[in-house]
Amino acid sequence: MAEGTSTPGGREGSLAAPTRHPIDWRNPDFFNEESLFKELERVYDLCHGCRRCFSLCNSFPLLFDAIDASPTGELDKVEKKVYWEVVDHCYLCDMCYMTKCPYVPPHPWNIDFPHLMLRAKAVRFRKEGAPLRNKVLTATDLVGSIAGVPVVSQVVNAVNGSRLGRAVLDRTLGVHPEAPIPGYYSDSGRKRVARGDRPGLEVKPTAETRGRVAIFTTCYCNRSEPDIDADLAAVFRHNGIPVSVIPQERCCGMPKLELGDLDSIEEARRVNIPAMAALVDAGHDLVAPIPSCVLMFKQELPLLYPDDPQVQKVKAAMFDPFEYLMLRHKAGLLRTDFVRQLGKVSYHVPCHLRVQNLGLKTRDVLKLVPGTEVDVIERCSGHNGTYGVKREYRDISMKIGKPVFSKVQGASPDFYGSDCPMAGHQIESGLEGGKGPTHPLTMLRMAYGL
Repeated sequence: MAEGTSTPGGREGSLAAPTRHPIDWRNPDFFNEESLFKELERVYDLCHGCRRCFSLCNSFPLLFDAIDASPTGELDKVEKKVYWEVVDHCYLCDMCYMTKCPYVPPHPWNIDFPHLMLRAKAVRFRKEGAPLRNKVLTATDLVGSIAGVPVVSQVVNAVNGSRLGRAVLDRTLGVHPEAPIPGYYSDSGRKRVARGDRPGLEVKPTAETRGRVAIFTTCYCNRSEPDIDADLAAVFRHNGIPVSVIPQERCCGMPKLELGDLDSIEEARRVNIPAMAALVDAGHDLVAPIPSCVLMFKQELPLLYPDDPQVQKVKAAMFDPFEYLMLRHKAGLLRTDFVRQLGKVSYHVPCHLRVQNLGLKTRDVLKLVPGTEVDVIERCSGHNGTYGVKREYRDISMKIGKPVFSKVQGASPDFYGSDCPMAGHQIESGLEGGKGPTHPLTMLRMAYGL
């Protein structure tokens, strides 16, 4: 059926704005495997008839190839193990829902492929648990707290940076020896933000911002790239925005969402949401430097907990950093006293930022810097949470990211980077020459000369 044509229900649903339904994970039927497979069969068959998503992740080519190779050329003869392989290759980027599928709600066919994959992951996790490798890779708080201890962090970084250490990681955890993995720092992002405090800044609210911000530092930036937290705080304070950190913070839950571990997401919610909601009540806006974390608070948690007023309060107060800066610019409150040009910038837009439908706010802010040309790349880098570091998916992740790598390589930019620092390092691993990425917040801080 062509996009925009009348549907069986007589409604042109594909012309209407997509509607996300709450995730009904409290319903016992959500975890019923027979019910799950009926829905998988329904959706897989409709995807087979459409095939618009063939150019996204590997889930769709894998499904379509299996159908084409079956005796009937239809889904009915595809083995059920393939159903699970399709689930394994979905990393919940949300791009099929937001950019490709003509049958998302309010269309009567009601296809939400990413959240169906989430349901399948949750069903399997509740039934079987997860391999040790997957548990370790998604235990970001625990790993960061241990590896971030002084001296221990130096040892961990040295081992992880050695050929022998990477071979051990490959053998024990199935982490591909060429995949980018983070370092760890005892001087955390939370500490660096606190050290740069500038008391006495006048709070200047606007129609859309309160002018006072609490940073959700994220488990990744806090322990692995703390400079990004510090850069965010420095840029905001330079623009007269008082900044603090959230008193208590756990991982947002996105890695556990990828695993289907909804109980761990509930544990994180119990820590994060009350603390964040209290800050909102005290007059703060909320900002996080990683798009996946912003998306978790803006979309996934509100859909998992649609009746929780605190979750909805946090949703309304959560901003992407560059979204926030452009709102301040709109109100005439963003400083443009830049002292350094950035030259040619290759800017990669992460999937979890694209699906927030904010527009290209990072590009728009960087373009305010004189002598700066921003080349935007709106393709998946292939990193995708823990997907790109796993031995069995590494080659596929590099294939997915190759158009991004090629575009950056061909541009020979002065700087390149992504709002997602992990995507930035994935791009680095696909380039020749060894030049590392620069996060857009770091670029902006450099332009200000801070």
